[in-house]
Amino acid sequence: MDTTTGPHAGRTDPAAPRAGRGEWTAFAVLMLPLLLVSMDVSILYFAIPSISEDLRPSSTQQLWILDMYGFVLAGLLITMGALGDRIGRRRLVLAGAAVFGLASLAAAYAGSPQLLIAARALLGVGGAALMPATLALIRNLFRDERQRAKAVTAWTGVMTVGISFGPVVSGALLEHFWWGSVFLVNLPAMLLLLILAPLLLPEVTQPVAGRFDWPSAVLSLAGLLPVIQGIKQLARDGVGLASVVSLLCGLALLCVFVRRQSRLAHPLVDLELLRRRTYGGAVLANLLAIAATVGMAVFLTQYLQTVLGQSPLRAALWSLVPAVGAFVGAPCGAALARRHDRGSVMAAGFALSACGFLALTRVRTDSALWFTLTACAVYTCGLVAAMSLANELALGAAPPERAGSAAAVLEAGQELGGALGMAVLGSVGAAVYRHGMSGAPAPARETLGAAVALARGDVGLASSAYAAFTRGLDGVAWGAAGLMVGAGVSAWLLLRERRVGVGVGAGVG
Repeated sequence: MDTTTGPHAGRTDPAAPRAGRGEWTAFAVLMLPLLLVSMDVSILYFAIPSISEDLRPSSTQQLWILDMYGFVLAGLLITMGALGDRIGRRRLVLAGAAVFGLASLAAAYAGSPQLLIAARALLGVGGAALMPATLALIRNLFRDERQRAKAVTAWTGVMTVGISFGPVVSGALLEHFWWGSVFLVNLPAMLLLLILAPLLLPEVTQPVAGRFDWPSAVLSLAGLLPVIQGIKQLARDGVGLASVVSLLCGLALLCVFVRRQSRLAHPLVDLELLRRRTYGGAVLANLLAIAATVGMAVFLTQYLQTVLGQSPLRAALWSLVPAVGAFVGAPCGAALARRHDRGSVMAAGFALSACGFLALTRVRTDSALWFTLTACAVYTCGLVAAMSLANELALGAAPPERAGSAAAVLEAGQELGGALGMAVLGSVGAAVYRHGMSGAPAPARETLGAAVALARGDVGLASSAYAAFTRGLDGVAWGAAGLMVGAGVSAWLLLRERRVGVGVGAGVG
């Protein structure tokens, strides 16, 4: 049983009254850090040129400036989720907000690439503390199944919109301020969270969660980081010794981690929970969904900016149009799930998403922008509808005392899915592009940017590069559609037994 103190104390009975204004106000406060943490994944996309001009980082340092936040965030999610179950989720939110705010200040005024990389690492620490705690606290704020479904739907929508909104905020700030402003925007929100969280959020600790196992925490970090690094290296440089060694070392450490979890009385990751079809199926569905989204986003951004000639800020603003699909899909999915089987609704959402990706296979260099954006809105609508239900099922399948750990594993799966999407779909797109440029000079066969730089004054080479890249985008869309078919089949087979009237907390064995 959880031990809850504060304004929401005592609501441990599943039959407790529905959440009121206080709980929804507390939920709104939780969405603020979630929005900023998700925005920080993409907020540097437009700031990198200014940072490079000011700090003069090497090419390796520039990659670490971009990647360090995501690496640390992914590596620490499992540790932070389990830690929040033991020391208190509100306490972890406050600690995460303090670290995130201080790291934002340090990043804004970093005077060297090394300091900026270190500040980005601290931002990852703060983000890893905030993300699983915000999702886990929903389990405590909302005991009513329908209210919890609405809250999880909103949580998924805010996270999705935050990632899309990051480049827009970055572009707007850089129009008027220096690059450090993209970090300073975090400070007012974190300060507000530090003030309001003690007043509005419940404190939840789990005395039965056992002692925190630090060796497991080290193993999870030491295993996840090289796996994600290896996957990203594969996507960027192709198969090489460094990427393969990184992957193998990470996988070996993760095997040791899993073996240790199976022997502990109070593990960081509940392997029995992962074996439940409801929870394991939801984690798998989310991983595939994020893989398709991230893999496609990389190519769509280049298509808008380079092939269609959009300015960075204008391309970012156009990229917000598909977010309309998120605002439509999330509530529609929740409404359908109240009338129909959740697994079936998820499968239908993934099928709709596959249709959107299939429409993108028809994109050409002269395709109308409205067609491309409409197809993106369709796949976003289906994806968010399905992901919202997956998050709800995963959170509900976990016992309250393991909600933090369950949320962390779900989010770690999403981070891994993003890395896999960049590697697998990125490789597909790159291979199609190189095949289309087989007769071009060697540099032009590597990337679209190199081809455009080489083609100054050579209209034929530029046209060939644009056409080859667009065919690469078509290949990525085919791959993403295949992932959505796989996700839909998984939801149909693993999650279709959910029925209206069955408590969300009941796992399917």
